[in-house]
Amino acid sequence: MKEQNQQSTINNQQSKPYLFDNPKNVKILLRCFYCSLLVLLIIEFFLHKHPHFAWEGWPEFYAIYGFVACVVLVVVAKYILRPLVKRREDYYD
Repeated sequence: MKEQNQQSTINNQQSKPYLFDNPKNVKILLRCFYCSLLVLLIIEFFLHKHPHFAWEGWPEFYAIYGFVACVVLVVVAKYILRPLVKRREDYYD
């Protein structure tokens, strides 16, 4: 009896639909994300900036700077930091 209750509990947990299980919801979320990104990029052309350096006044400078910084962090972590901290597969055996 106890095993049946556990099995029914597992089945109920697996059958519960979540928000992102439906591909339609994922598409809606991505469209909202891309639309908000586009709106923010367009708004930047109409805002007056107070740059300290000349390159800070370039269009979309901070978006490009952030993207490049993120890519550099991932590449450094993958190719430089990973070999330094990686252990053999049987290290903890």
